[in-house]
Amino acid sequence: MSNPLPETHLVRHGATEWSLSGKHTGRSDIPLTSDGEEAARRLAGRLQGHRFSAVWSSPSQRALRTCALAGFASESAINPDLAEWDYGSYEGITTREILAQRPGWQLFRDGCPQGETAEDVGIRADRVIGQIRAAGAPILIFSSAHFLRVLAARWIGLPPEQGASFVLDTTSISILGYEHNLEEPVIRGWNHR
Repeated sequence: MSNPLPETHLVRHGATEWSLSGKHTGRSDIPLTSDGEEAARRLAGRLQGHRFSAVWSSPSQRALRTCALAGFASESAINPDLAEWDYGSYEGITTREILAQRPGWQLFRDGCPQGETAEDVGIRADRVIGQIRAAGAPILIFSSAHFLRVLAARWIGLPPEQGASFVLDTTSISILGYEHNLEEPVIRGWNHR
């Protein structure tokens, strides 16, 4: 039985050198690897048969390229609120390196110096959710892991810090939707590879 309520498909971008090495990639514009590009091309088949009223992408080249390789370049619009977490001073370094200088640090709890907190990212996620709900139709979104994790938490009414509980692999597809009516937001699918 098909669901008559609108669904929003979330796609994490393909692999980059920094995503493979674990470096925090917020505003740095790192390209996809060749494997990341191939995985992005395979998204076309995985999304086949779905109709979307709008396709939105983060402004990053990794999200835009994933969108294009999946076959949605001509339909896509950049939404600046879909940008990845601004890691500030932690841009381009790994969690392990951060922990060596700041033991016990957790991104979703502590945020980043000269960057964003979970609350900051949650404000952007709430704006995107408002746009999704105003559209009232199927949407396809291409973005990055930490932003999409906060978006999922906020979708179901959790604080943005709870995005820590959702893990996303590169080129994964997740689905936000509703159960019985528009007052019951749920996560219909998560991290499908």
